[in-house]
Order: sequence, then structure tokens, then C-alpha cells
Amino acid sequence: MSSQLIEDHRSGAEVHAGHEVCTPKSRELMVELGLPDGLLPLPTLDEVGYNRSTGFVWLRQAAGVTHTFDSIGKQVWYDKEVTAFVEPGRMHSLAGVKSKELLIWVTISEIVLSPSGTKIVFRTPAGLGRAFPVTAFQLKPAAEERPPPPPTDLRSFRRRRLRVGCSIWPRRREIRR
Repeated sequence: MSSQLIEDHRSGAEVHAGHEVCTPKSRELMVELGLPDGLLPLPTLDEVGYNRSTGFVWLRQAAGVTHTFDSIGKQVWYDKEVTAFVEPGRMHSLAGVKSKELLIWVTISEIVLSPSGTKIVFRTPAGLGRAFPVTAFQLKPAAEERPPPPPTDLRSFRRRRLRVGCSIWPRRREIRR
């Protein structure tokens, strides 16, 4: 079914082939649509296509891949062909994406960005949905946005802990008890 849809929408589409070109193009597409750039973390993309007139997008890879989003603890499976109709902040009629809930792989049919832009909602064909923070699907922040690394020497570590109001060392009263 997906292959037939791809062939139907191929005329007039932007098609990019090759891993070196496809990975950045897929991320650029997500950003252009207002979605997190790490939403489709497909490591071995062979082809990316986008028909702007119909809003149809497809991503092809050699084999299906499972990815775990560590910050939310969810496993997602991406098929060899992932297809969707897109518009700003929304992917609908999504095919080729499943999420693991408990012991069952659930098909994801729609991905929508909340109006506030802080949550992203995943819906099943039955209409059930689940929201997660957008930050869980963004790539690593730039170096200037990262928090400073922890101190390496013990003295500055103790000072920082004492300033915050907690200590890793027990107080004398606690030792005597």
C-alpha cells in the first residue's frame, strides 16, 4: 500500500537519495513543519521525498529499525517505508510507525503538536492518544545551551553542595546516634 502511494505522489515531488543527503533533509523537513527534528531518528535513510502540492512525505530505509527515546522510556519501531500527509504542526495518515505500550506494538496514525507548542500528541487509528513533552524528541541542544559539567575536584563539589543547602556528609549529630 505504501509503495503504491509513493509512486502515485512521486511526480512533482522533491526526491533525495543517499544517506549523506537524506538524514539532514529529513531533519530540515521536520523543522520546516514545526515538529521536533529528532521525531524520525532513522539512521540509514535511502530516500526522502516530499510532494509539496499534496503534502505527502515518504522516507525509505533498507530495513525496519527500533529506536528508544530514553527521556520518556518509549520504544518506537519504524518500518522500511514511513509515509504521511503533512501540514504545519501535524502528520496524519501516518503509516510505518508503531510504539510499544506494555507488551503490545500500537500503530501510530497521527502526530500533532499542541497549540502551546510544549507537548506532542500521538494518536492511534482508534482515536486514543498520548502526549509527551516536545523536548523528548529534540536532538541534543547546542553546546551553549547545555548545563555546565559537574566539578571534578572534591573541594568545589562540597562548596556547591553546601551553597544549595544539602551536604553529602552526615552531620555530627547524625553520626553519634
